[in-house]
Amino acid sequence: MKTLDKIPTGKIERAGRLVKTGVRIGGNYAKYYGKKLVNPDHSKDELNEDNAGDIYDGLKSLKGSALKVAQMLSMEKNLLPRAYVEKFSLSQFSVPPLSAPLVRKTFKQYLGKYPEDIFDTFDRDSINAASIGQVHKATKDGKELAVKIQYPGVAESISSDLALVKPIAIRMFNLQGKDSDKYFKEMEHKLVEETNYLLELKQSIEITESCSVIPNLEFPEYYKDLSSERIITMDWMHGVHLSEFAKAGFTKEQGNKLGQTLWDFYMFQIHALRKVHADPHPGNFLVGNQETLIAIDFGCIKEIPDEFYVPYFELSKKENISNDSVFVEKLYELEILTSADTPEEFIFFKELFKEMLTLFTSPLNEEVFDFGSDIFWAKIADLSQRYSTDPQIRKMNGNRGSKHFLYMNRTFFGLFNLLYDLKATVQVNNFKNYLS
Repeated sequence: MKTLDKIPTGKIERAGRLVKTGVRIGGNYAKYYGKKLVNPDHSKDELNEDNAGDIYDGLKSLKGSALKVAQMLSMEKNLLPRAYVEKFSLSQFSVPPLSAPLVRKTFKQYLGKYPEDIFDTFDRDSINAASIGQVHKATKDGKELAVKIQYPGVAESISSDLALVKPIAIRMFNLQGKDSDKYFKEMEHKLVEETNYLLELKQSIEITESCSVIPNLEFPEYYKDLSSERIITMDWMHGVHLSEFAKAGFTKEQGNKLGQTLWDFYMFQIHALRKVHADPHPGNFLVGNQETLIAIDFGCIKEIPDEFYVPYFELSKKENISNDSVFVEKLYELEILTSADTPEEFIFFKELFKEMLTLFTSPLNEEVFDFGSDIFWAKIADLSQRYSTDPQIRKMNGNRGSKHFLYMNRTFFGLFNLLYDLKATVQVNNFKNYLS
């Protein structure tokens, strides 16, 4: 793959890249409508393929927040055309890496030495290049190491990048009301945290130590003396990415074992630590040789404050959803309903969220749940299709819920998708065995 000797860091230069992308998309639509005139039955498949490719190509050279949005979009399997999901999922594994001279320059700037002066061996070619950083393999004192290097300019361009990709985020999160700033501020805050590798190092050590009580779960060891605000060094972990494992085929027992570990890992974090690894995409997990689950990235950690945690999980209980007065009270506490709502909005959103929550919280109300159930996922697809095209939602203030929903919903939906890929049946309350 071609390497990058330079990443555009200036606001004007980065905006120019996206303007060129917009021109190409305009051309794709012109081509689509031209074919539509000749053949009224011509589908949008080719248009989706062309647009997905052009958007991805435009974002991958920018890296950073712009590409992170594509990565987040790739997890929305039921909300986007398949072409977009497949193309954007490449942002988890397959983007152009930094060239060797740029890698050496980054090391010299942030650790004071070149990589060959720090490690016994250092592979100049990256093993994995993603949205915010890339990983190189190294050795030191007989240990195999993974060295993650952040792309230059990523941290400084977050605000301007989000402004450039705001239209994509609006569509992704359906933020059509007038008060969407709190969601974008939350997104910006988390992205700033993700570029702070000293914070990631601290969070990684804390969470891996706390979650070490969960069986079948492995983590790398992290090395403070070989890390900085833009570089993190950890153990090299042997395994295959979870997505590759899922595609290669596995037994029901293997899927259940890994799925149970994944579920216990997330429920333990949420309920014991009140913070959670909020980036559950397949690129952050490996399957080890002994069928262990290996978690390798803790850049995006969402803290869950009590004022959100308590009503959020009270509202997940079946008996509270069916109790009208309690249900309405929790909707107000979570900012799903507001005092400014019209009677029409009150009725509409109360019923909408009752249907949504009944479906999405159903796994939490069972002792055993089959995430491979086609019935469960068909209901999710049907709900997504109905409400994404509902004209009534577009007319109303669509901003609903506390800012904390943004990453909590992403966490649960990403987790559910990983469990579906594993066709896992899990013991829902098993994680309680590890609570002190």
